Amino acid sequence: MFQKILIANRGEIAVRVMHACKEMGIVPVAVYSDVDRRALHVLRSYEAWPIGGAESRDSYLNTGAILEAAKRSGADAIHPGYGFLAENAEFARACERAGITFIGPPPEAIEQMGNKLSARATMKTAGVEMVPGSTGAVQSAGEASAVARKIGFPVILKAAAGGGGKGMRIVHDENELPSALERTIGEAQNAFGDGSVYVEKYIERPRHIEIQIMADADGHVSAWGERECSMQRRYQKVIEECPSPFVTPAMRSSLSAAACRAARAVHYRGAGTVEFIADPQRNFYFLEMNTRLQVEHPVTEAVYGIDLVKQQIRVAAGEPVVVAPDVPEPAGAAIELRVYAEDPANGFLPSVGRITRLALPQGPGVRNENGVYTGYDIPIYYDPMLCKIIVWAENRSEAIRRARRALREFRADGVRTNVDFLLWALCEPDFASGDYDTHYVETHFDPEKLRAREDDHDLATIAASIVAWREATTRRFTGSPDTAGESWRRCARVDALRRPLRTDGRA
Repeated sequence: MFQKILIANRGEIAVRVMHACKEMGIVPVAVYSDVDRRALHVLRSYEAWPIGGAESRDSYLNTGAILEAAKRSGADAIHPGYGFLAENAEFARACERAGITFIGPPPEAIEQMGNKLSARATMKTAGVEMVPGSTGAVQSAGEASAVARKIGFPVILKAAAGGGGKGMRIVHDENELPSALERTIGEAQNAFGDGSVYVEKYIERPRHIEIQIMADADGHVSAWGERECSMQRRYQKVIEECPSPFVTPAMRSSLSAAACRAARAVHYRGAGTVEFIADPQRNFYFLEMNTRLQVEHPVTEAVYGIDLVKQQIRVAAGEPVVVAPDVPEPAGAAIELRVYAEDPANGFLPSVGRITRLALPQGPGVRNENGVYTGYDIPIYYDPMLCKIIVWAENRSEAIRRARRALREFRADGVRTNVDFLLWALCEPDFASGDYDTHYVETHFDPEKLRAREDDHDLATIAASIVAWREATTRRFTGSPDTAGESWRRCARVDALRRPLRTDGRA
């Protein structure tokens, strides 16, 4: 087993990996940029090494600096977390050349599944159902039109090297196709350095379902159920559930079998997620494979009783994978809520500043994956996610009620957060029934619902009255009886700000 693991990441995922390391008796080593010197993952580590400037390219994407920190600290393995270098095949190779274990899949698997065209070809060979579309990149508008006519409109144009919702464009008719293709190619070239674009059938009212897999070096692959990830905003997940309210036991079995075939086809090792898109009739198709740990992995851990980070570490050290049952049976229901420093009432603009007070929800079935603290200054250079709140309960309806309660207990004073938006989603009748798809937010969410209400001032007055009444009925006064009538003035501070003090000290 490893003695030291360097965690090449920051924020809540770095803290999460540290927890696993400490429980396994492994020394966790942190790295940090100039602006992260006082970040929580640095304060929680046993060792911390500087790796460069504030910009990601100068620090968390700086392969040379990270490997130098690993060498100087004596770390024998590197855990990449997610994001940054987690799906970078060249970084995985650089770790191998340096004699340091990369806690992740082989670089060949990262490359093969990182490009959507090669992934589609591999999955087709492995017998995994694919969304109808072009067999390779389209070279012209004419070629794209021919494919679109064959599979039928609407279609979606996708960058072969894309991810995170970039390099994607829906086309509803043939007249739109030439200009849409040109824009998508340009966007793909700018974002990924690769202008390859392919055409795929657009699935109406799609569900985003993913399967968690774990594989070892001997080719054993286990599937640990599905996650529902259809509550999205601009192709980014905001709420995830396990199990999915949409997936039947038979569908779960088929999805798990397909995910295991996908992993074996690329000789996968470690934790990974095979993502599928499903239509309303429960036909599902391969979407992509994330060759890393997912942000939403805690809901799987909560329902299936497995520590995925510890499994990653053990598999990377050469131990066999924990074999799951053929069709895992979920125990209860879990929901994850991503809390961001952003203002949903104003176009989800990022909100930076100092957190003057942080209060995390507690209680049975509540788990906090946190990367901040009271007094922490949120930097402008990285993803604005503050923490994740994960709840578990015996059934989905109870999990939803627990999630609402947890969000109402959350406080992060000093910055704006998306908590009100998450509460809106949890309180939607369609979410409660499980009848939603990946476009639900864009078709149902109205920012005006979160703006200040006309009765806010009245509510503030009522609240002040309640406080004054409680003080008047519980406080013991040593002065004359008529001073009891001054409690309203002390709480509301209305006339007291306008009238001078009398000589006896009373307003």
